[in-house]
Amino acid sequence: MGSIQREEPQLSSGSSRRGTWHPAPGHPYTLDPPAASYDVSRMSRFNELTRKRSRRSGFSLIELLIVVAIILIILAVAVPQYNKAMMHGREMAAIQQIKTLETAQTQYMSQFGRFATTLAELGPAAAGAPEGPSAAGLIPQSLASGSNSGYNFTLAAQPGGFAVTAVPNAFGTTGRRTFYSDQSGIVHENWGQEPATAQSPEIK
Repeated sequence: MGSIQREEPQLSSGSSRRGTWHPAPGHPYTLDPPAASYDVSRMSRFNELTRKRSRRSGFSLIELLIVVAIILIILAVAVPQYNKAMMHGREMAAIQQIKTLETAQTQYMSQFGRFATTLAELGPAAAGAPEGPSAAGLIPQSLASGSNSGYNFTLAAQPGGFAVTAVPNAFGTTGRRTFYSDQSGIVHENWGQEPATAQSPEIK
């Protein structure tokens, strides 16, 4: 039997340590180590970029706390201003309701020769009942009930006329002022819980 000669792998001409490795013809392995190394390196960089993106896509605890603190500061400034605006709107509505009562009293006087002494006399009649001095139908039931737009209204007779007062349902929440008016048509205000009177400052 002749001796078996083993052929050693040959590098192609011009190849170097970083070049492509070519086995000799008939060699049992065909492997390109530099190409495999390149694929592994590229995959490693891809994984690293993916991890960095995942870290950047979320919020840290400190960032979340900063956002919450900013929201709380905005609310601390905005909510009181919103409440003031709401109270001012209710106060303007209360003044308009007083004007409605003054107009209704003028109409009531022209029909019955006197001013109404209660809100019910200015309000609507019961179902099926005719309108008259006890229920003239000059104001809606929502106002005749005595509570409307966050204010409580009262109507009382006085010598030669009438008096209307309006106070908030919840002082400091539905209103900051109380109001008063009479047959003169002048509306007075008081910046406090005490009901306004004819001596309170006029609303210009």
